[in-house]
Amino acid sequence: MDWKIFLTIFASVFVAELGDKTQLATMLFAADKEVSKYTVFFAASAALIVASAMGVLAGSLMSEYINEKYLHYVAGVGFIAIGAFTLYNA
Repeated sequence: MDWKIFLTIFASVFVAELGDKTQLATMLFAADKEVSKYTVFFAASAALIVASAMGVLAGSLMSEYINEKYLHYVAGVGFIAIGAFTLYNA
């Protein structure tokens, strides 16, 4: 395993998820005194694993048909568009 790549991906996803709607929803579920914190933790973890697996699968499939360089461009434009849309609505 390439630890440099592992840590880069971990840090990127970790920072992206901080304060995200997913984290806020998980905190709300955990705040319910009648719900097991272990259940919340394992369910939220499983959901993130499945969502990440879908991303890996989609990226793998797309990379077979689309040049990686163009995928980076599309992702960059997508992030800029989301940022501009967010700023416009703020």
